Amino acid sequence: MSKNLVIVESPSKSKTIEKYLGNDYKVVASQGHIRDLATSGPLGLGVDIENGFKPNYVPLKGKKKIISALKKDVKDASHVILATDPDREGEAISWHLKEALGIKDKDYDRVLFHEITKDKVLDAIKHPTKIDDNLVKSQETRRILDRIIGFRLSKLLQSKIKAKSAGRVQSVALKLIVDREREIASFVPEEYFTITAIIEDVEASLFKYKDDDIKLHNESDANKVLESLGDDYNLSSIEKKKRKKASRAPFITSTLQQEASTKLGFTAKKTMSIAQKLYEGIDLGTETVGLITYMRTDSIRLSDEFVGSAFHYIEENFGKKYIGYTKHAKKTENVQDAHEGIRPTSILREPLKVKQYLSNDEFKLYSLIYKRALASLMADAIMDQTTLIFNNNDYKFKATGSILNFDGYLKVYSDYEKNEDKIIPELVEGNNYKASDILSEQHFTKPPARYTEAKLIKEMEDLGIGRPSTYAKTIDTIKERGYVKIEDKKFVPTEIGIETTDKLQEFFSDIINVEYTKNMEEELDKIADGNLVWNEVLKEFYDVFEPRVKKAFSDMEKKPAEETGEKCPNCGSPLVKRTGRYGEFVACSNYPECKYIKKEEKQEIVVCNCLKCDGKILERKTRRGKTFYGCSNFPKCKEAFWDKPIGEKCPNCGEMLVEKDNKIKCSKCDYEKAQ
Repeated sequence: MSKNLVIVESPSKSKTIEKYLGNDYKVVASQGHIRDLATSGPLGLGVDIENGFKPNYVPLKGKKKIISALKKDVKDASHVILATDPDREGEAISWHLKEALGIKDKDYDRVLFHEITKDKVLDAIKHPTKIDDNLVKSQETRRILDRIIGFRLSKLLQSKIKAKSAGRVQSVALKLIVDREREIASFVPEEYFTITAIIEDVEASLFKYKDDDIKLHNESDANKVLESLGDDYNLSSIEKKKRKKASRAPFITSTLQQEASTKLGFTAKKTMSIAQKLYEGIDLGTETVGLITYMRTDSIRLSDEFVGSAFHYIEENFGKKYIGYTKHAKKTENVQDAHEGIRPTSILREPLKVKQYLSNDEFKLYSLIYKRALASLMADAIMDQTTLIFNNNDYKFKATGSILNFDGYLKVYSDYEKNEDKIIPELVEGNNYKASDILSEQHFTKPPARYTEAKLIKEMEDLGIGRPSTYAKTIDTIKERGYVKIEDKKFVPTEIGIETTDKLQEFFSDIINVEYTKNMEEELDKIADGNLVWNEVLKEFYDVFEPRVKKAFSDMEKKPAEETGEKCPNCGSPLVKRTGRYGEFVACSNYPECKYIKKEEKQEIVVCNCLKCDGKILERKTRRGKTFYGCSNFPKCKEAFWDKPIGEKCPNCGEMLVEKDNKIKCSKCDYEKAQ
């Protein structure tokens, strides 16, 4: 008997959903995209520029077997439900599945799973729709844009300065880092002084002379103030007021990445990987369920159903006075309000209740998401704030203190947002007081700080470049290309990173910049809304871009190859470093007349013993230069790892233990060694 076929992206998600839907449904996974642009045709773009930018799609490497299996599943099914992720990328994947598998319009439905829980999955199945062609065209336009810019600029930079790549968003993000480094280099520190009086164990800082703000530019200015001060500090005013401190909104993709970076020390890539697992489903023993809603979103809206259950939970556990207000967002510029903010799928699944089913990092991220969503619906914290103003010969000193009067949302969020009481003693307005000490301190203004990963994501979000779902990949790319290095958790541009930015600005400053990239995102949004024609946007871009590329190929100076200091043994010409498809090598500078290539002696780095044979696990490189670890007896023994093995067996399954994310984990199962 034929079944309804449901196609999702992730194999783990397919297992969870199949349990919910029952015997009438078969759930399979496409494992992400199945097709991409070809690399054939003019300029290798896989796009017919002359024929309205018609794309030529081909199966992704390694996906032919999956496509064949899916075609068989479609043929055997009574009806097909395309249930890829609920965003533009997911919409595009559904469209590619429909086209590649030959599914007719009448034979399919599109379903969106915003959270993987039984009730929500069953409800989504009852409310099917069709593929949104405008969303698909928007995503397709983005892909073609990125292909054209990436291929053309990367080829240019590779041939001229040996840089590895360029990209529409990647190169703008790199420019932000390079510009910041130049701000720091050109910064001239300015001296200034502060004066603080210690009165009744309270620090009071000089801030005004009479009614004017005061600035002490040097030691002489500070000394003049010190000489003018008398012994008595008159408490001219005491101001007491209650100050409210509101919780922040539920997480969106970018704020989750930022907070996980600053509070948990996670990279954006790691955060999104863990969040994906929490969304797709966790085995809780009695059920397999998604713990959070979809994690690619830029909306802070929360469903009425969740808000109602959270208010009930708050009243039951903390009392009615802890119930706050909802932070429902209206759709604003650049916000794709297709789904909610990131929240737990059930307020009753408290972090400690599910801790035993989660890895340490999964528990940390789930706790952060859970408590942020709950705190967003709780009452403001209230501080009793006291401000004292002391007057000494018209020099005014201010002291401020605050005491937590009502913890409000901090009841659940204090692990991530500290609040320390600063107590002001009871003093009498109008009385004179003596200072136990006067501190005159020298300072220098500081340059702007380098970007941390969290700060760079926030900057990209504020500037409107890229999309929250792409930030992690963008940051990963500029790291992998060697354009930046990390020092003290901050981005520092490398020499090639600076040179790449400078060359792009020399020839493409009106395209590789914040404003142009932001405007392009807005145009992609308009395509998604049906207000712009996709290939007209591409034509307008290409007519400006391609002539600029041709000019750059002609005018950009080629960087000479770096000499090694050795002479060619065949012709005596200098040997130089060159880069080929398999990495860097040393060859004669007199090529093509002399084709000498120096043979490099391979230095084998032994990591540990192989557990499957008598061989050694060696550090190796792929053709693209990525490090992996493989057995010296290959191909007889095919033992290989992406993470560094340590030569020890997993106590659970006997497979190799590896170093991953600064932890010792099993290369096969979920075992993690206690620290």
